[in-house]
Amino acid sequence: MTRDTIEATVRQALKTKFGFSSFRPGQKEAILSVLNKRNSLVMLPTGTGKSLCYQLPSYFFKGKTLIISPLLSLMEDQVERMKREGEKSVVALNSFMTQKEKRLALRQLDTFKFIFLSPEMILQDYVLNRLKQLDISLLVIDEAHCISQWGMDFRPDYLKLGRIRMELGNPLTMALTATAVEKVRQEILEQLHLDKKDTDEIIYSVNRPSIQLRTEICHGNKNERLFQLINEIKGPGIIYFSSKKMADKWAEQIREETDLLAESYHSDLENEDKKKIQAQFLSNTVHIICATSAFGMGIDKPDIRFVIHYHLPSNPETYLQEVGRCSRDKKGGVAVLLYEAGDERLQSRLQSGSLPTRDELRYCYKYPERLPSLKEESKIDIARYFIEQSIPFQTAWETIEERWVRKKRQLQFMVHYVHVESCKRTCLLHYFNEKVINDQDPCCSYCNRAFVLHVPESKFEKNLNENQEKPWKSVLKNLFNLESEPI
Repeated sequence: MTRDTIEATVRQALKTKFGFSSFRPGQKEAILSVLNKRNSLVMLPTGTGKSLCYQLPSYFFKGKTLIISPLLSLMEDQVERMKREGEKSVVALNSFMTQKEKRLALRQLDTFKFIFLSPEMILQDYVLNRLKQLDISLLVIDEAHCISQWGMDFRPDYLKLGRIRMELGNPLTMALTATAVEKVRQEILEQLHLDKKDTDEIIYSVNRPSIQLRTEICHGNKNERLFQLINEIKGPGIIYFSSKKMADKWAEQIREETDLLAESYHSDLENEDKKKIQAQFLSNTVHIICATSAFGMGIDKPDIRFVIHYHLPSNPETYLQEVGRCSRDKKGGVAVLLYEAGDERLQSRLQSGSLPTRDELRYCYKYPERLPSLKEESKIDIARYFIEQSIPFQTAWETIEERWVRKKRQLQFMVHYVHVESCKRTCLLHYFNEKVINDQDPCCSYCNRAFVLHVPESKFEKNLNENQEKPWKSVLKNLFNLESEPI
């Protein structure tokens, strides 16, 4: 078939199978790459529909599509969404399953078109051996930045996926990510053993023009400022915290002191509670989510109007991913980062608990048989990887030290972003070696002192107008007057 014929066939599938009349930026290129039997590294901004990039071309192949996903909640969300949209031939193999359910799923694995697995699950011999019996047309590595020690969310088990890919016969592979600097992208290719000659790199800007980027330095009034913002900004929103207790506390305060319904979301919640809260947020029954970084992956809600960070994010990659959940309908949104002097110390403390110290690493090397009984999972996973790969202690420690330096620099950049006396968007894009191509208005807290959202009345507002006993006070303002001037 000619390229024009292939594109016409793909567009027809887009319409009939998914109900869309046009592609979002990057989707068509990624799909055509797969159909041309090319491996691909696809970097598209949060909210641009990366799942379509592997779902649509899968229907042109007879074999199975394996999707490796690092987050169980994300995996569950994707599977449930596909089922709601009519795709029944999909399954997720993860720790949410009982042993009986796993055995049944493995026996019936050849009946599924789409198979989602965690990296930990695919590393189990009995699972891998079963997968080797299948005809695998496409291997998808979601959140591929987890492969890189320079990425924002390094996962040691991801480093083994290159070997797994080889054991599966080097199937056609698509690596997906939303935010990855060039160094991270290079390591993704190396770890998956993807030859650049046989791999298409489909890289789109991380810029989200419809989201205003704002920072505010608070001088002991962060709590008051947060209440002002949630009472002034129109539309549903997410408030991110680095503390589960703070997320719980603020959700309760918002419920008690405003006309808005807020819920907290973090890793301590039961899976059923998470699903319930997500469903309520998607239906606008819940107006605000007070969350840790556990919330947001795979949440396809187009009308989120604001994302507020109460605590300083640890790195720009995480920040852009979380901010990117705003304004997926491109009708306008605002990202506000609240900062008080010393906020970076909290992130430093959290970072110190994510990597083993020299003494902890030495203990793991001296007593590897004790690793299963140790509780610090993330630290132990990293130490275990080095030991399993027979990496000398000194080399392992030097690698960890390099990652410490990288984490420190990422956090320093976030502090710089807060204080920089120039365009915030330019500052963030420079980190990713990008430039602002077009002037944007509104842009950021440096370029525009006040932020204005011109968006039509949403279902969210209609629900409030119809269902709230009290008027929603200043929330319905179109123009927001900031009492404390942003930097």
